[in-house]
Amino acid sequence: MSYTLIHKSNSSKARLGKLYTQHGIVKTPVFMPVGTQGTVKTQMFRDIFDCGVQMLCMNAYHLYLRPGLETINKAGGLHKFIGIDKPILVDSGGFQVFSLSKIRKVEDDGVTFGSHIDGSYHKFTPELVSEIQNTLAPDIKMVFDECVAWPSTYAEAERSVKHTTLWAKRCKQLNSGGMLFGIIQGSSYTDLRKRACYELLDIGFDGYAIGGISCGEPKSISYECVQSIIDELPEDKPRYVMGVGTPEDIVEYVKMGIDMFDCVIPTREGRTGRAYTSEGLLVIKNAIYKQDFTPLDPNCDCYACQNHSRSFIRHLFQAGELLGPVLLTLHNIHFYIKLMEKIRENIDKS
Repeated sequence: MSYTLIHKSNSSKARLGKLYTQHGIVKTPVFMPVGTQGTVKTQMFRDIFDCGVQMLCMNAYHLYLRPGLETINKAGGLHKFIGIDKPILVDSGGFQVFSLSKIRKVEDDGVTFGSHIDGSYHKFTPELVSEIQNTLAPDIKMVFDECVAWPSTYAEAERSVKHTTLWAKRCKQLNSGGMLFGIIQGSSYTDLRKRACYELLDIGFDGYAIGGISCGEPKSISYECVQSIIDELPEDKPRYVMGVGTPEDIVEYVKMGIDMFDCVIPTREGRTGRAYTSEGLLVIKNAIYKQDFTPLDPNCDCYACQNHSRSFIRHLFQAGELLGPVLLTLHNIHFYIKLMEKIRENIDKS
């Protein structure tokens, strides 16, 4: 399991690479659809893999709470439990502990939080997260990190860097199999971002992620945070901006030298009636599409665009039929995958 840098653009910091995993080779830059609970919402795995999806992003927090480690362990790991043979990255749950838990207590050895499902209390430590990750046995694991809100005080951001470095050391010591990525925190403070970066580089990981992005801060701050550390990251390791983003964001981060992305946007927007197209964002519920018998995107060759009209898909949403969100989500995933293919083609030519 390794990463190989294939080509660097002459006009930006964009890179082409290959990520070699236990379950296949992933061409980068890559977008990973999010399947937090072991599934990409509304989608069959067959359909999204037919679209060209190379890799999925799942989540330790959700899978720990439901169905639980015992069930997944008995199944033989996450791949066997969900029935696929494709690369999977599993996030540690640090962001979910921060974003989903109304009550949480952060200490040097971990975070106590209330489950968003039933309110039961749990404590995530580097030891427990490592046990979860080792049981799931994905291709790529993320260290346990502390994410903070934006805006945060300098002291809060500094504490998150301290904890994330401390926990990252333990996660590396306890890791068993698969690649392990460190996560750079530091909120909007570029000096803390650099400190976190150097501390993780000293520990040494198979890849480096930038966390705490898209937590409410303006895009200019997000871009500044990434730009402040990108040149410090080793060229022979993959770089991952977590939880990003819109097509425009992805293009900008690729230019900065980022290789990996995940985000709920294409699936969430699909479920709520918004389609990404070559002509811009389309809100299918609008009355203008009631008798529009053209495809969602005339330039798209996905199943939805090749077989159904805007009028029909709008009707499905108006009628509350599940097929509406299924078709629109499939289209959005296809749009993102084709975007990444075009990005890789352009880098190869530059």
